[in-house]
Amino acid sequence: MNHLTIRLFLLWCCWSVAPFLAEAVVTPPNEAGSAGRTWVRLLEDAERLQLPTKFLKALPADFIDFEFDDLRTYAAEYHPGEHRMVLNRTLSFNVAGRTLKPLGKMTHKELEVLYHELFHAYMDYLTVLDGHSGEIGHRSEELLRFAREQQGCRYGEVMITPIVQRSGETESRYLTQAESWEALNETWAVFIGWAVWNQLELQHRTGRSMLHERGSAQQWIQRFKAALEKGEFRGYYVPEDPEERRVTQKRFLAKPSQLTLGEATVLMEQVFGFSNDFTKQMDASVGQPGRLTCSPAREKAN
Repeated sequence: MNHLTIRLFLLWCCWSVAPFLAEAVVTPPNEAGSAGRTWVRLLEDAERLQLPTKFLKALPADFIDFEFDDLRTYAAEYHPGEHRMVLNRTLSFNVAGRTLKPLGKMTHKELEVLYHELFHAYMDYLTVLDGHSGEIGHRSEELLRFAREQQGCRYGEVMITPIVQRSGETESRYLTQAESWEALNETWAVFIGWAVWNQLELQHRTGRSMLHERGSAQQWIQRFKAALEKGEFRGYYVPEDPEERRVTQKRFLAKPSQLTLGEATVLMEQVFGFSNDFTKQMDASVGQPGRLTCSPAREKAN
């Protein structure tokens, strides 16, 4: 083959491959359609497992950017504003780090972690829509308003455990706007994850969701009451003060500043979609005093 023939052959190759390369640049492999299919599959899996889907259905299919990594310090991370959820690689299909593993293949603990992070994404979504009039639903608007009230009257001043291992030793702290919002979000997300885990544990025994089985509902409420008494519904916040962050990356709330019955019932109704009858049953079992989330004086002051 002479030099002219070789040059013509190479030129033909460039002309043939160029459109293919251009198409590859315009249409990346991780396109929006893939995210949509992942979200549809997630919703289908959740309904098949009789898990709560009300708040998930409010999220656009492409709102969350799922990423996977070999996380060491945390089980998962959600980055508000970026709408980015970073999960441990073990939650990906075939541990390949490309797409979410089917929910039916996850352990109860993995689903607890996933729902914890999905709730963070939901609150992020409500915050994004808050500035766009007419785009947020009445019920969502009500939840965000309730969250802002709780942020001011319950999470503005909190009790923390300076040393996590010594839960009996507590200190009072005044939190900044960012710290109090994170403390509220983490406390609520702890409850969301706990609720899903306990529902799965009970379903494993009875074969039915607590939404449909009255006996299971009562067992779930008793578990909630025990967890409340033990102080299990406690969130945390990352201190804004750089000097304090040198001491600790997180400040965990103490039992007196844990989730209240009032907050739990609002989340059960507005996030999970449980009936008013169910929350009334919770009130009756746990006790009416716990229903109060903020004293009238504190609410008025804030």
